[in-house]
Amino acid sequence: GNLMGLSSSKFSGIASGKVLDVSSRKTGDKETIILTTSHGKASRSARPGSRVLTAGLKKQAKKGLAQIDKVVDAGFYRQDLLTLAKAKYAKVKASFRKKKVVVKSRRASA
Repeated sequence: GNLMGLSSSKFSGIASGKVLDVSSRKTGDKETIILTTSHGKASRSARPGSRVLTAGLKKQAKKGLAQIDKVVDAGFYRQDLLTLAKAKYAKVKASFRKKKVVVKSRRASA
């Protein structure tokens, strides 16, 4: 639950009461973008298994960013990390792109 991967109380999900993280998960060949948040009920913070909630984000940029806006901005949840969460979404989305394999012909001499 650490958005930036830095050892800071601002970004840490362990030190702070509210977790916010955007990450990727690979299941077989399928890659998904995951938004991790804390559970709304305070009593769940004592239960490690149900402390954090994960939700999938759309890969279409417009819809995915709208989902982050809805959770963070409209839900008044860690608004200080909104721009960082959007930037991380863009980085995770870019990491899914694969390089195209260029096959060069040995017969053609150019």
